[in-house]
Amino acid sequence: MPPFLAFEDKDPGLSSRVPLVLVHGHPFDRTMWQPQLTEFAAGRRVIAPDLRGYGASPVTPGTVPLSRHARDIADLLDHLGVDTFALAGLSMGGQIVMECHDLLGDRIRGLVLADTFPAAETPEGRRGRAAMAERLLAEGMRGYADEVLEKMVAPYADPEVKAHVHRMMTATSPEGAAAALRGRAERPDYRDLLTRVTVPALVVVGADDTYTPVSDAEAMHAALPDSTLHVIEGAAHLPNLERPEEFNRALAAFLARLDGRP
Repeated sequence: MPPFLAFEDKDPGLSSRVPLVLVHGHPFDRTMWQPQLTEFAAGRRVIAPDLRGYGASPVTPGTVPLSRHARDIADLLDHLGVDTFALAGLSMGGQIVMECHDLLGDRIRGLVLADTFPAAETPEGRRGRAAMAERLLAEGMRGYADEVLEKMVAPYADPEVKAHVHRMMTATSPEGAAAALRGRAERPDYRDLLTRVTVPALVVVGADDTYTPVSDAEAMHAALPDSTLHVIEGAAHLPNLERPEEFNRALAAFLARLDGRP
């Protein structure tokens, strides 16, 4: 049976290095990870799915909780025969990574949490996500994309990066984005889960991120038993695209540590 999700699988063949699984944020697709797919696919298996409702993956209208995204990733990795891996996610993708922690158990060799936060949604936040879901269904993605572009990436970001981010947002299905927003509003609180993570973790954040500020990253770093915090200057919510060289250096050092673990 073919996998539900569209995905990119950079498989170099036999390799002792830990495979890397990349989970994109909202409202993007797997091309968000292009600098990392390019950098790490030489000698390491790198897998980047389009989440349900995004990119080339099918849309499920209504509500898609983070637990459904996590099960989709588990099903994809089972289909691909990937037993153990490092799991990296940004923003909503980071929350999906946290959701995957208990589901995938000791198959996870390390976690990367980029520009994300673990708290449950507030009542105000739930109302806001519900209203945004309705707006996207009524108006489409372009107005929203225009409004938030310079919060997703810094106003001073490279114009090509801005254009890429805007293209991803406007190409996203409004139905898929709305379903994910509704599901994300229902997410649990992951703060206690972080204290139970036994594998190494890397926490990354753009210094100028206003969606998930440095203080959120510092709190996650403090909660995780074994973590490294890397703040990337000159970036907002998408440092992997805004400052890919620095993001990749931090990720490479983390993966090298995982490769050396039994």
